[in-house]
Amino acid sequence: MVKRAVVAGCGGYLPEKVLTNQDLARMVDTSDEWIVQRTGILERRIAAEGEFTSHLAAAASRAALGRAGMEPSDLDLIVLATATPDETFPATATRVQNELGMTRGAAFDVQAVCSGFIYALNVADNFIRLGQAESALVIGAETFSRILDWTDRATCVLFGDGAGAVVLRAEEGTGTAEDRGVLSNHLHSDGRHHDLLFVDGGPSSTRTVGHLRMAGRDVFRHAVVNLASVMREALATAGVDPEDVDWVVPHQANLRIINSTSGKLGMPAEKVIVTVDRHANTSAASIPLALADAAGDGRIKPGDLCLLEAMGGGFAWGASLVRW
Repeated sequence: MVKRAVVAGCGGYLPEKVLTNQDLARMVDTSDEWIVQRTGILERRIAAEGEFTSHLAAAASRAALGRAGMEPSDLDLIVLATATPDETFPATATRVQNELGMTRGAAFDVQAVCSGFIYALNVADNFIRLGQAESALVIGAETFSRILDWTDRATCVLFGDGAGAVVLRAEEGTGTAEDRGVLSNHLHSDGRHHDLLFVDGGPSSTRTVGHLRMAGRDVFRHAVVNLASVMREALATAGVDPEDVDWVVPHQANLRIINSTSGKLGMPAEKVIVTVDRHANTSAASIPLALADAAGDGRIKPGDLCLLEAMGGGFAWGASLVRW
């Protein structure tokens, strides 16, 4: 028997403010047609003044705990993935810990930008597999609107704010692909590509926050190749075929990337969870938000095999295979 990190519940939170493509067309030289054709995005949510990443994360966490039928006091661990923390330090996870009223265990942040949730899931899964935690809250939360250059139409149209969270609970498994829970995680990075996707600021280098900068075409090319490769790696490790997967839950960066990547594995569109049209790219929050969306409306059901994948700045990318 082996210990598995089983999904006990998931939840999401989106800020109230909706920013449509038409709204953006009044702010920058763009149009609804231009944005939809290149990205598939129709609208995105923007955090209110005074609404921080920790606030979004706490709201998503409460929803996830509610669906799991658990209290914050039941948690041993919080792992929060974010590239937009409230402060340089302490970890935003500790602010969420306090907001939830959790006074034991550990809470810390993980930073892998858009791949952050996959990285955080891997960390929490390892804690549970090693017996260092019996339960964990894994969060992806971002306020990317705070690091966008709102005069740059190539980037400001792509991103939104939001948070998603998953509660994991330790259960005994057989060690086969039929087990419920996280079956495997696969992480990669390649720092040679820093200049293709980064924020031009930081407390050590410039003492300013800076703005997001991206070479879109190059990122697209690398994303499709790297994501298809890591998805195949995850399937091969578990000994399952693409047709055995019930749902692909990709990072919601761009509809063209999603379609190209799933197409390389022969995944039909009806098996791919898509929220990018309503949420835009919420970085580390995009996968847990998509999970909360699809589990909430009944598409993802107990026993379903879900393949999660993401790539972001660094470059950092990864995949997780999870049986719901």
